[in-house]
Amino acid sequence: MKFLIASDIHGSAYWAGRLMDAVEFEAPDRIILLGDLLYHGPRNDLPRDYAPKRVIPLLNDLAATGRLIAVRGNCEAEVDQMVLGFPCMADSATVMDPDGRQLFCTHGHVFGAGFHNSVDNLPQLPEGSAIVYGHTHVKVNEAVPGSPSIWAFNPGSVSIPKDGTHSYGIYESGLSVAEAFRHVVLEEE
Repeated sequence: MKFLIASDIHGSAYWAGRLMDAVEFEAPDRIILLGDLLYHGPRNDLPRDYAPKRVIPLLNDLAATGRLIAVRGNCEAEVDQMVLGFPCMADSATVMDPDGRQLFCTHGHVFGAGFHNSVDNLPQLPEGSAIVYGHTHVKVNEAVPGSPSIWAFNPGSVSIPKDGTHSYGIYESGLSVAEAFRHVVLEEE
């Protein structure tokens, strides 16, 4: 099973469109969005082609496929739930892969593994699980320090990367946790 994981679109119609192209190319079984979908936030510069009203139908079309799972970021508000046709206000979602590995999906501002200013609040997870989060806009793909049986994965940011490259993540079941996750860089056209 293949999951596409993305975070921090922040209302960029350009980068949301590039992500839709990636969804079509990757043909994932599930799409996991880790929050901060529409609003850019007061600490961020406006992303390229900031147009949340154009992002809304793109995300709602994804939801119509029945493959979308989303969690709340620190920039989500109740008004976002009013315009998005899928649940997006939970602080976390647990996804099980076909092999029984638990992916704890969250934004990173309530629960996190302590990387790059994310909250250091790791929930109790079974050995071999992964915490999958966004929030910091910095890619991570490594064991959690102090909890080496738990893997941490951050896909980076679709629209406002702090490490210079726009990105999303791919998770493929049937592999070791260290091999199951990978980053994909979105090139600017």
